[in-house]
Amino acid sequence: MRRTFMVITAIAVGLLSGCAYDHGPREDRVALGGDYYDGYYDGYYGPFYDGYWGNDGSFWYSDANRGWHRDDRHHFQRGSGHGFNHIHGSGAHRDH
Repeated sequence: MRRTFMVITAIAVGLLSGCAYDHGPREDRVALGGDYYDGYYDGYYGPFYDGYWGNDGSFWYSDANRGWHRDDRHHFQRGSGHGFNHIHGSGAHRDH
């Protein structure tokens, strides 16, 4: 019984750790190249996967399906603020 509890606890911790906004660098990001950066995000769109500041000055973020969207509502910032969490992304520009 105790071993079952420990296994279930380990699985739960592993699953919950994937819910954080700052996923950090992944191997597929490294392959894309680009300049890694730090920024801040309030969590409005859900989990953070990757993003970059485009030439138009807007922040572009990726969803779970690697679709790209422009942050027109300013939920991403270059500096910290109340209610914003630290993020780290690849900064690799994509064509939209």
